[in-house]
Amino acid sequence: MAIGDLSDSPSYSQLLEAMRAGQVEQLVLLPNQDLVQVQFKDGKTSKVNIFPNDQEVLRTAEAHNVPLDVRNSQGEAAMTGLLVNGLLAVMVLGLLVLLFRRSANVAQKALGFGRTQARVQPEGSVDVRFDDVAGIDEAKTELQEVVTFLKEPERFTALGARIPRGVLLVGPPGTGKTLLARAIAGEAEVPFFTLSASEFVEMFVGVGASRVRDLFRQAKAKAPCIIFIDEIDAVGRQRGAGIGGGNDEREQTLNQLLTEMDGFEENSGIIMLAATDRADVLDTALLRPGRFDRQIMVELPDRRGREAILGVHARSRPLSDEVSMELWARRTPGFSGADLANLINEAAILTARRERTFVDEQAMHDALERVTLGMGARPLQDSAKKRLIAYHEVGHALITTLLPAADALDKLTILPRSGGIGGFARTTPDEEILDSGLISRAYLQARLVVAMGGRAAELVVFGASEVTQGASSDLQMVTRIAREMVTRYGFSVLGPVAYESDSGEVFLGRDWTRPEHDYSASTGQDIDQQVQQIARQALDHAVQLLEPRRQLMDELVTNLIEMESLSGDEFRERVERNETAQTQPAVVAG
Repeated sequence: MAIGDLSDSPSYSQLLEAMRAGQVEQLVLLPNQDLVQVQFKDGKTSKVNIFPNDQEVLRTAEAHNVPLDVRNSQGEAAMTGLLVNGLLAVMVLGLLVLLFRRSANVAQKALGFGRTQARVQPEGSVDVRFDDVAGIDEAKTELQEVVTFLKEPERFTALGARIPRGVLLVGPPGTGKTLLARAIAGEAEVPFFTLSASEFVEMFVGVGASRVRDLFRQAKAKAPCIIFIDEIDAVGRQRGAGIGGGNDEREQTLNQLLTEMDGFEENSGIIMLAATDRADVLDTALLRPGRFDRQIMVELPDRRGREAILGVHARSRPLSDEVSMELWARRTPGFSGADLANLINEAAILTARRERTFVDEQAMHDALERVTLGMGARPLQDSAKKRLIAYHEVGHALITTLLPAADALDKLTILPRSGGIGGFARTTPDEEILDSGLISRAYLQARLVVAMGGRAAELVVFGASEVTQGASSDLQMVTRIAREMVTRYGFSVLGPVAYESDSGEVFLGRDWTRPEHDYSASTGQDIDQQVQQIARQALDHAVQLLEPRRQLMDELVTNLIEMESLSGDEFRERVERNETAQTQPAVVAG
């Protein structure tokens, strides 16, 4: 029974009077504490001290029919103590069991430290097919014979043919190399072993080699099967380029991998797939025939490939009828498969945030700007700063429109983005140039002039003393392009000589001992002079284009500040109207 507030506890005599008056509902006697708990009829509760072996309270309660309950508090305390002790015993027992299990797991891990960490997907469990891989049809065609061999090996063995033991997928990140490997396993319906090359390497010597041996042992037991090692450059780098020479753990792992690939029996049914974006750092022994016989380039998709990729990712998204995959394939040159998947996903997220049911054109536009330029920021309130940014971006856009060799203008805006971008003039690269990989001198010079457009606009409008640092990123791009024109492409008076090569990223251990340049100090000075001259010529050309069009620039800036954003078509229409009006002869009244 609950005990309430004891601030108005009656005395012993008052308790007896209350029982005689019929005011007591129930009594609970606690003989071991010489205490009685009282429940009054008005709902109040109290405690009253009584005499040891008090008979008066008992007689009065019996005489006036007051219910009396005797409670042994010592028994309750003993029961409570027993329960607490039992609970502690259970907790100690559970802790001991947990410690024993952890010890067993540690021992098991210690015994299995040298076992492979590969994830094994049983036969038929890979649900990816070639239809799920788009934009890389050439690579799929080359890998089709691998699938055929795994399904019908007798077609090759009857003719004495040997399928390539290893296939190396090479390409930029996000082009679908891993997805392609999974599609091969799904099409062939064979077990699929997959792991990252970094999982071979540990701080303990010999662990990586042991894991390689265990991987191939399991693969041979499940043949025919596919082994896929992602980012193989983590263990396949050139030997002798690291710290420790031949005793390096990574090199021991590579040696064991080479041995296992050589140990394949003829037509054993094991296909080795690997992926990397740094084929230039791989050991030559890994690439020789009999190991990785074939290298398949998985390039960035072209326009038709991007359209197919967008179509694949659009299957699971409710797209509006106004969204054209062909149009968006044209607007996303240079995008990889992963970039396009991210574009569609960001558009779906924006659609859900706006509580709409279909991904529309506006969501796609906003998603494109988000993935390429960052999140939108608060619009500028400072009119002077906004006008300065508008002139800068109009300078870029106007020169882009005037130069035939320049990329087409896609959008012009002064709405800021995260990362300090106050505005931008976005262009769409020429699809033919991207597909062919051939860059003309005229195209590079046009890029230089366009990049100098912002600085030229500030010079024409505000003067040399008021030029800002807003063109710093443009100048970095100009310097890089101009230097490549001089040192790599032979587009200067220094002649058709390649002073520098496109070696990509530095490979530590191989490149750090090489000299920085292969030319003399005097030649370096000549290169610097040519780079400066090319940059100055680009700036002068931009200024020459903008000076006679100062009035047009003012009109375009006014329109841009008013509308904040202009499409490429809208901007070109305004420029073409002005250029047409300037070329028409004036009519003189006679």
